[in-house]
Amino acid sequence: MKLAKLKIEGQPRWAEWRDNQYFLLNHDLDGWLSGESELGSGKDAVEGHLLAPLDSQEVWASGVTYRRSREAREHESQVADVYERVYTAERPELFFKATASRTANPGEAVGIRKDARWNVPEPELALILNAEGKIVAYTIGNDMSSRDIEGENPLYLPQAKVYDRCLGLGPHLVTADEVPSPQNLKITLEIVRQGQPVFQGETSTAEIQRRIEDLAGYLFRSQTFPTGAVLLTGTGIVPPEDFSLQAGDVVRIEIEHLGVLEHPVAVV
Repeated sequence: MKLAKLKIEGQPRWAEWRDNQYFLLNHDLDGWLSGESELGSGKDAVEGHLLAPLDSQEVWASGVTYRRSREAREHESQVADVYERVYTAERPELFFKATASRTANPGEAVGIRKDARWNVPEPELALILNAEGKIVAYTIGNDMSSRDIEGENPLYLPQAKVYDRCLGLGPHLVTADEVPSPQNLKITLEIVRQGQPVFQGETSTAEIQRRIEDLAGYLFRSQTFPTGAVLLTGTGIVPPEDFSLQAGDVVRIEIEHLGVLEHPVAVV
């Protein structure tokens, strides 16, 4: 089942995507993930503007889960050994990423910081977790990152990762029963500038060094999420050192079984 959040007549509503159209649902994401409502089927066809598929959920992120990400962060950092240690450690790197208010709607601009020189997108599989920490759905995430800020000092990670429009998410949530092999999904990234591709990359979730269930389990240690949470699982595609996003670029991420997430880029 594919779920989407739409703005319909000025109001946010949830809908099911099937047969190339949306059908209105009688519940929201908070109700489903909290266990207060069941996931029914939509009946009335509707049209609306796509919103980021979040209600009150926090979005968290995992770091250094792919070897390529570890290598890139070691290279950019002045204290590279911390990334090697966390890559091989039992405990993963997890950090707060965004709320709905900081998340760009599908098709709308993601942000690059005006005080950063080196900005990149990070295409990631996103886990939708219910209040019990169970993975119930998946979506596409774009974890925008200011690599020069983080590279200057790992303590600057929140500033490199959390700011206005720091995240793209969507376009749909795909329930777990429709994703048979979540740890073996092809991910592609394309960045277009003035109508021409300037970067293309490909990876697979099979390259994640950890089990995604373990990542989810660590997030729920000593933390409760009454209406569920979203967890990004890290990136395995890193543009070269001489590349940085510019205003007007278009970032296109595709993940097998989940669809395509596309955003223009703007300075914030």
